[in-house]
Formats: sequence, structure tokens, C-alpha cells
Amino acid sequence: MTIEVRPATVFEDVRTLVGPKSPGANVCWCLSYRIPSKLNNELRGPARGEYVAELCRTGPPPGVLAYDGDEPVGWAAVAPRADTSFARNRKIPHVDDLPVWSLWCIRVRPGHRKQGISHALIAGAVEYARAQGAPVIEAYPLDNGDAKVDMTMAYAGLRNNFERAGFIHAADTTSVLAGHPRILMRLDLR
Repeated sequence: MTIEVRPATVFEDVRTLVGPKSPGANVCWCLSYRIPSKLNNELRGPARGEYVAELCRTGPPPGVLAYDGDEPVGWAAVAPRADTSFARNRKIPHVDDLPVWSLWCIRVRPGHRKQGISHALIAGAVEYARAQGAPVIEAYPLDNGDAKVDMTMAYAGLRNNFERAGFIHAADTTSVLAGHPRILMRLDLR
């Protein structure tokens, strides 16, 4: 299997990874950290997908997608931190004033897990951020040690996967997800 990671410009492929099975459902669409809280609460049902479709059309792309041939099999949300709620998040510290990019969601489709796709997504998100001129990329994964993590809540990523990609622990946070602390990890792209 050869995995290719590309900017998420094809809305149908993004919908395959982060959209609901039922068009009217209120799912995240990976918008929760991307847009202001008020707008996130106002966008309901199909309006959430329409918002993401607009991001795909007008750019910058809302993330990257992993493909196995023509089939979308993975998603990673990546953007300048200044364009996300991480810019104002009180639980996740800012290490410095660099214009860092944030990588906050990784999702692999059922049936494609345990095949290295999350590693390809991290690498693809790093390369995308680097190509956009990011000096540093941050992630906020779970520090779960050897503990199992519910797949639904593993979207933040796992510390070990980011360490394998060269990220280093830069700071502790006060954020907890699914009972596991989240840490701030960074990779210098300069």
C-alpha cells in the first residue's frame, strides 16, 4: 500500500472522513477548534458541512487527506494557530511568539487502521505546514503511556506517534481528554 497525503481541497473526500452518516446530524466536521465558539454553536446540521465545503473551495485547505490510490483513508486538521481557538486556549500554553501552526486532529477510516496511515498523516501535515512557511508546528496529543484510548477520543493523536515523527515535548498543559493529559509537542521546521 502506498499512501499519498495531499491538501484537503476535495469536499466529498473531506466529508467521507469527517462528515456525518446522516446529512442533518450535528457532528464536529473538525470545526470545533477552527472557528470561534459562538459560530461553532450557531452552525447546525447541514450548515456545518456547507462551511467546510466553502473552506475547501476558497482555501486555504482545512487540512490534509491521506489517499490509498483514489480512496480517501485519513484526515489531519492543520492550520496556523492564529486561525484556531488554540490562539486563545487557556489550557494549552504558548511556548513563544513564533507564528506556529497547529495539528490537532487525526482520523483514519475504520478498516484502514493499524497500517501506518496516522504516521503518513503527521508527516504530510508537517510537509504542508513547512511548504506554507510555518517555522514550527505544534500538536496537543494525549500522553496515554501504555493505556488504551477510545478510538473516538484518540483524534488528538498519541504522544508516541508524534515522538516517532520527531516532535519533542515542549510543555505540559492543563487540558485532559478521555481521562488522559494532553501535552504540547513541537517540531521546528526551520
